[in-house]
Amino acid sequence: MIDPITDTLNRIKNAQAVSQQTVKIPFSKINLKLIDILKDKGFILDFKKVGLKKDRTIRINLKYDTNKKPAISGFKRVSKPGQRIYKKVKEIGRVKGGMGMGIISTSKGLMTDKEARKEKIGGEVVCEIW
Repeated sequence: MIDPITDTLNRIKNAQAVSQQTVKIPFSKINLKLIDILKDKGFILDFKKVGLKKDRTIRINLKYDTNKKPAISGFKRVSKPGQRIYKKVKEIGRVKGGMGMGIISTSKGLMTDKEARKEKIGGEVVCEIW
């Protein structure tokens, strides 16, 4: 079984390693929400759903600075399919001293670590991005 979140993050990382401007990932609701969070927080430029039904994909426009350095310098998949990691709201820490962000799967959907602390809700720690 392929983990869709790890697959998405790896596709983005590999595309940025060779300085591609766009990358396509398989469409799923969780991928769409993850990409939406990345866009809101400035890690990617934009995204668009492409295709119909089974052939749907998400095309992501990647973000680079003026020196061609990617906006996403790294990520860590915390909760994996074989080992889920759950944290209470008081246990959710800051990523890279606040320079990165954690993505938490809560009962209210995917949200950043900052939003989860604000809403006072814990959940499954999906990944950390910096």
